[in-house]
Amino acid sequence: MSISIKSPEDWLQSTETEKQKGRFKIFLGYAPGVGKTFSMLSEGIRRRSRGEDVVIGVIETHGRVATAELARKLELVPKREIDYKGTLFEEMDVDAILARMPQVVLVDELAHTNIEGSRFSKRYEDVLILLENKIDVLSTINIQHVESLSSRVQALTGVTVREQVPDWVLDRADEIVISDLTPEALVTRMRRGDIYPLDRVERSLSNFFRRGNLIALREMALQRVTRAVDRSLDDYVKRKNLGAHWTVAEKIAVCISSNSQAHDLIARGARMAEALNAELYILHVFSDRDQEPDRKRMLDASLQFARNIGAAVIDLIGPDTARATATFIRENRISQAIVGRSATHGLKSYLYYLAIQKLMSEAPNVDLHIVTQETR
Repeated sequence: MSISIKSPEDWLQSTETEKQKGRFKIFLGYAPGVGKTFSMLSEGIRRRSRGEDVVIGVIETHGRVATAELARKLELVPKREIDYKGTLFEEMDVDAILARMPQVVLVDELAHTNIEGSRFSKRYEDVLILLENKIDVLSTINIQHVESLSSRVQALTGVTVREQVPDWVLDRADEIVISDLTPEALVTRMRRGDIYPLDRVERSLSNFFRRGNLIALREMALQRVTRAVDRSLDDYVKRKNLGAHWTVAEKIAVCISSNSQAHDLIARGARMAEALNAELYILHVFSDRDQEPDRKRMLDASLQFARNIGAAVIDLIGPDTARATATFIRENRISQAIVGRSATHGLKSYLYYLAIQKLMSEAPNVDLHIVTQETR
């Protein structure tokens, strides 16, 4: 009898190749009817044609004929019936799916709230347990159900969004793809009766499906996908140790100190971030002078202002301000940096330019904006 002993390298390779969890793919839309469920079903059918074991955990056709026809091409795991206050409800049967153990499961409407008596209160919790059991999940969601955006959606549309999914669930996704359609094409679908029955069309078009609403919601969805793409690229860049020029979304850093000009620099950075749809960072490198009462008061007020406008405040520590700043800019792939320049002369001016030169040398891929300020 021979015994095979694995070397440390063999164990490492087997650990890397073994599937640790299921892959999570989300089809994101900005309104009902853009084609999320249709796209999810189409991918499920393609994957089954490649030999993968694909089932439907739950699908909502909303009476749409084309969607129902696609759904019939895949195996459907029967739903679980739950008696709630004398009425029978049907929910996705997570335990039945786990017993069936397919390679891929389709789970429609990620934001759905399960009826009381279900294993979990939210459908996204069902998805997480499937992923933990190494089952790939394809799912769908509309942008208005993303928790951090629900208040914006309500302000725009006047519609209260009650079912929400925390942002971290979307961040957990391995891939997010947008099911996109122009607002004009979506309205055409609506008028044909492809989305809702014809007797609901005019009311929908004058409420949630107003053109302005659709444009704004589509913009939110596109922004969210851009964020997901940049996060995926960021992971790839770090894993492959690539350069700081690999970026998609704009990232702006405003470098401030404990002086009265910091507020104006932050405001300028916020305007630029708004115009470029960029992430905004406020960088401050600690200095002994920051402990002086007046300077501490100004710094605290500036940082609070930054937080109020939604910027990420980053406190850096290091004896060399330029180097600490450049390191953060380089490692986080900041695309634009804003620094102030007071109207000073002599030695202070010379030291300032030395610091700028070092910053540019150590973070060569950032676009640097030097803002001249009058001392107060």
